[in-house]
Amino acid sequence: MEWWNYWWVLFPLMGMAGGAAKAWERGARRRHERRLETLRMKAELKTAEIEARALTQGRRRGPAIIDTTASVAPNDLLTRLFAEHDEITARWLDYELDVAKLIAFPAMSDGRQPLTAAFLRAKRTADALRPASAEAKVSERQVSEYLDAVGAYAVAFEIAEKDARRLRDSSFTDAERKRLDRAQQLLKVAIDDSATQAERNVAYKRVREELDGLILLSDDAVQVLEKQVAREISAPEPARRPEES
Repeated sequence: MEWWNYWWVLFPLMGMAGGAAKAWERGARRRHERRLETLRMKAELKTAEIEARALTQGRRRGPAIIDTTASVAPNDLLTRLFAEHDEITARWLDYELDVAKLIAFPAMSDGRQPLTAAFLRAKRTADALRPASAEAKVSERQVSEYLDAVGAYAVAFEIAEKDARRLRDSSFTDAERKRLDRAQQLLKVAIDDSATQAERNVAYKRVREELDGLILLSDDAVQVLEKQVAREISAPEPARRPEES
């Protein structure tokens, strides 16, 4: 008997497939909600940790830092938050300006990666809420918002960094990974003090060629790399005119 004689079987199968798709969608939504809740809880814990350290330091020096009746924030708390903020930014710049690290962990500079994008948004928020100085006249609400932003910034960085170290170069094709490997090897020559300047310049040029289209280097990263290569990449000498020979 031919298969089309069993056409009626298709209807329950289609129903089962539709039910499975809806179940998968519900499961995906729940997983997403759990991830968001985890991020929120981690941010709250980090915020509490920062605040607790600031309070502890204040008690050792004398009166408590936070006065809930005050209209402006004490300088010590803002100073502590600035230090936390700057520390996270420095850890990020350690990736952003180090080409070797960018090659090893490309997701840290890739805003298309969801967790990296979330970190960059948290950075913008923290930067925007940061008071001009520790002596700035700000309200308790402004300090509270900045405290929350620094906590979220810290958590977002740690999560993005962990994910980037997990991913490494797995999002690239085999051919692209080979290019990254060549760039990493050439980079060692480009910053090798024992190599001649000509060798370093050639290696630098090839590093840029291998990374072209794979990893976007910021202007600051290029500047740092050029200084490592030769303080300043030597410009080619102009061609001599015949009368100068």
